[in-house]
Amino acid sequence: MIKDKYLIVIGGPTAIGKTNSSIGLAQKLQCDIISADSRQFYREMNIGTAKPTASEQSQANHHFINSLSIHDDYSVGKFEQDTLNLLDELFATNDYCILTGGAGLFLNAICYGLDRFPAVSPNYRISLNQELQERGFGVLQKELARADPEYYKKVDEKNPQRVIRALEVIRSSGKPFSSFLKKVPTARPFQILPFQLQMERDRLYGRINRRVDNMIEQGLEQEARALYSHRDLNALRTVGYSEWFAHFGGEIDRNTAIELIKRNTRRYAKRQVTWFRNQGAYQPIQQVDKTVALVLQALKINKEKSS
Repeated sequence: MIKDKYLIVIGGPTAIGKTNSSIGLAQKLQCDIISADSRQFYREMNIGTAKPTASEQSQANHHFINSLSIHDDYSVGKFEQDTLNLLDELFATNDYCILTGGAGLFLNAICYGLDRFPAVSPNYRISLNQELQERGFGVLQKELARADPEYYKKVDEKNPQRVIRALEVIRSSGKPFSSFLKKVPTARPFQILPFQLQMERDRLYGRINRRVDNMIEQGLEQEARALYSHRDLNALRTVGYSEWFAHFGGEIDRNTAIELIKRNTRRYAKRQVTWFRNQGAYQPIQQVDKTVALVLQALKINKEKSS
């Protein structure tokens, strides 16, 4: 391990302030920021993904924002490899780098490595997507609960992509998805300091509601309408867009779409909070406005112990 190279991870639920904290920290350490928010990869999705603004991106060098099109096929495994290659370059000239986002799978892929699964024929995914359209998501959820109750307790059971991924491995291998989950993290050639931002639920939910209102004012409805013809793409099956698609299709009215975006975002944040709470390695930061000072203090302590 290279003792003087540090990957600082700033995780936490949506709308909690990861962007501001990461930029402030990057300015102090004069280092780059790697986004592990999988929705912010896509350049066609701007308002609904709460990307850092052009002004915010100008304050620190960001990576993997607007790096893909919604039509591109991309995986967490590819993200792991791309990020590790990038870190090799960044650590050649800097001792620090910041990784930030709320997608736990993407964060842990960089910090601890991915589980390795058997090769799966694309026919399984095609078949499962057809079943999703014809029979509904509930049928797939029930199948996963029966086939692998251990993994079903951990997975975001509201996320079709996660459920379909598990089922394609189960159907092709005949084994539970959980049987392929590794127990020992992959060693990395740099030190990892992972932090999770925390906030009282009512305050966080208030921030989420205000953020959605701001997105509406910024033109989220128009952005979603421009993407409506691509609504079946995996990248667009997400909160902030699927609700508008339901409205455009005549399933719900406009006010209901807005309220569902707020509700579904709050529910997503709740699942993120639960996930981070179950990750013992992430140090909690409850005073979000003091994140920069607290991380710098933890970094100093860690360096003193390592010396």
